[in-house]
Amino acid sequence: MNDIPGGRPRAAVLRTGARDGDPAPGVRGAPRPTRRRTLAAALALAGTTGLTGLTGCSVPAPRRGDPTADPAPGMPITSSRRAQLMQIMAHPDDDLYFMNPDCQRMVDAGVPLVCVYVTAGEHTGKNHVPGRTGETIADKAAYSSARHQGLRQAYARMIGLDEFTPWQKGVATLRGDRQAEINTLANGNRRVELVFLNLAMHAPRRWTALPSLWEDRGLGLRTVVATDSPVRRASDYDYDGLVDVLVGLMERYRPTVVHTLDPDPDIQHSDEATRRKDSEQPGYSDHGDHTAVASFSWAAMVRWVAEATADGGAIPGFVTTSFRGYYNRHWPKNLPEPVLREKAAHLVPYGGDPSWQCGNSAGCGDYMVGGSRPLTNKKGWVRATHHRYPGPGPVVTTGPDGRLCAYGVLGLRAVRWRETEAGSGQWAEPDDLGGGPLAPGLGAAALLDGRQLLFGLRFAALGGHGGANEREIVVLEQRSPGGPFLAWAGLGNPERDEDRGRRIGVPVAVAAPDGRVHLFTRNADKGVSSRVREADGTWGPWRDLGGAEVQDGLSAAVDGRGRVHLFAAGRERVHHWAQDAPGGPVAFRAGGALPAPGGPVGVAATPDGGLALYYRRPTAKELTAVRIDGTRLPAPAFDGYGAVSAAGTPKGPVLLGRDLRGRVQLHVGGRRAVRARGAVALGPATPHLGPQGALAVGIGADACPWSWASHTDAA
Repeated sequence: MNDIPGGRPRAAVLRTGARDGDPAPGVRGAPRPTRRRTLAAALALAGTTGLTGLTGCSVPAPRRGDPTADPAPGMPITSSRRAQLMQIMAHPDDDLYFMNPDCQRMVDAGVPLVCVYVTAGEHTGKNHVPGRTGETIADKAAYSSARHQGLRQAYARMIGLDEFTPWQKGVATLRGDRQAEINTLANGNRRVELVFLNLAMHAPRRWTALPSLWEDRGLGLRTVVATDSPVRRASDYDYDGLVDVLVGLMERYRPTVVHTLDPDPDIQHSDEATRRKDSEQPGYSDHGDHTAVASFSWAAMVRWVAEATADGGAIPGFVTTSFRGYYNRHWPKNLPEPVLREKAAHLVPYGGDPSWQCGNSAGCGDYMVGGSRPLTNKKGWVRATHHRYPGPGPVVTTGPDGRLCAYGVLGLRAVRWRETEAGSGQWAEPDDLGGGPLAPGLGAAALLDGRQLLFGLRFAALGGHGGANEREIVVLEQRSPGGPFLAWAGLGNPERDEDRGRRIGVPVAVAAPDGRVHLFTRNADKGVSSRVREADGTWGPWRDLGGAEVQDGLSAAVDGRGRVHLFAAGRERVHHWAQDAPGGPVAFRAGGALPAPGGPVGVAATPDGGLALYYRRPTAKELTAVRIDGTRLPAPAFDGYGAVSAAGTPKGPVLLGRDLRGRVQLHVGGRRAVRARGAVALGPATPHLGPQGALAVGIGADACPWSWASHTDAA
């Protein structure tokens, strides 16, 4: 990637909850622009002529208030059963580095794809050719065009065509009479559309222009008109304009799946030389443009839902996945060789080569990326795919009438799907449970009386221009087993500082035999915090459990003696917290001997009352099986990638995960089966042990649930 920030260091994007002028966390002397400084800069720029990329006004235009999603339940939800994937990226190539192989799996299954690129990707305008001596001439319009051509080459190859296949090019008129280039290509049931908004990456006095658009009320950005583009005039954007354009695109395409980047990247302390080399914003493990575009994307999704539900309208039925960015540099790589080479192969035609005859006069790709460089780049971005909100899959229960219930997040709100009849495998329309806007995935625990608790990570506030950015853990409690629910209740945040509070992870919960419910979440220090619900329903305070740094995607379980255990993936081993005795505090177990994981671990009870862990080592396709004391167990043949879910039975574990082609695979009774029919699965699925045997339940690219029983091969 050539999106390397430079110039004057800035405070981390989207920082809130701090006084004007405070340094960003972990960065000494990096001042945050004050309102007075921001306004002065805007006024100064208002009188400047002949500048590209930045517009100003003598008086900052007021930004209209951000809509607030209604958390009350009971709204209608649209469900078209027509799958559509939309990806929103900051730069050309963010999708290829961070959103694959998830994107490719859906495209391979015939899911139409629309990619929205917010910036022009023009950087300094220099498309460096490796090995070529002499000064590279800067041409921002040409470099933007070359990167667009690289994307056309990559996606043509992805859908099975020659990389130089001509695309249909046109101009899309967007909200506010803005214009964007749109490229379209299809091959059979595979269809890709590329939408280039082309906002400038940099502007006078604002090296990181897009983060400034989010932060500073008086600023606007002008687009770059790429060479050979059918767009002939530049467009101007302010904060509301970009949100509105993204909402308009969502309304136009009606995606059932939205891929975004990470709105709340990890706090990452690096020395200045390393930070600049790694292309990261001060204090955080990602590029500032990634964070800003992710925040604009989430703000647009909230506004889309608010607009759609105004005056009694229906909630758009879509699911969301946010992908980590430069985070991949700091944690073990999780893609095995066959998947890695498949992913990296799409960056080769994107990088292109200056000798190619591609038909684009401005260039044939982003030359620093092509050839063998995706695999030899020391930053290793391509070698992992991490989700910002990893979860175990939909929450699955059996109702009093024998019908399965599946809980998930749809349209940023919690929903419940129920089988039309017990064992039918057919699902009725979802019931809206409210609570939005929620991050993907729900935690859950069942009380001793059979009532269900659901936990979510809520965007309590999401605003730019110095507005509040708050996250909180919320809970929904069922009134009676299988019955209605009480109102949503807030459980707060283990972090007191608003900026740190944005770094928390998805909630995970487990019910103990003594009636307590233990709630866990990853905190801003990359450790674990916990709250406990007593048997009488009262909640204790948040408590920091200490321990080493871990990734999100926690796994909680109860062993045969009634003790609560928690497991999380660290850099060099699986970290473990547990009770010494039932009812005692959960504490960190230092010095464990659990091998290094590539990501979240699956936990299953063993017939002798113990626990077994199932996961893949970094870059490994084979499965690792181990007891919590480090003793190795026989691991079944279950090659694949990604997280593995597990459930214990007297005859051995039920395992659920993905094979090397991304298909759902289920291991039951010593046999492995692969789901080969039905809507392509999104994220992890959930194993469920019922009267008929083991089932897998997941969400498809059509934003609807599916269930599959390997013993009948029903999908």
